Amino acid sequence: MLTLTENASTIVKDISTQPGLPETAGLRITSESQSELAVSAADQPQPGDQVVEQAGATIYLDETAAVMLDDKVLDAAVDSSGKVEFAVGLQG
Repeated sequence: MLTLTENASTIVKDISTQPGLPETAGLRITSESQSELAVSAADQPQPGDQVVEQAGATIYLDETAAVMLDDKVLDAAVDSSGKVEFAVGLQG
């Protein structure tokens, strides 16, 4: 199952707990193609999504993304302009 670094958990939690979002809000990762993933904010999971909860952060994975990320680690950072960047690595 996908795991999150401490940075990723903090950033995902910050994104999904913005004022006005429901308690079920999280980040949804979907597969655009065999090698591309898309990340977006989501109010709730879609039918068939795998739900990953870690350190207060919630990630929703569509079925293909869940398979692609099964043995991966999600990391995140904020660049100097304030843009969030996500990276995927292998679990150690």
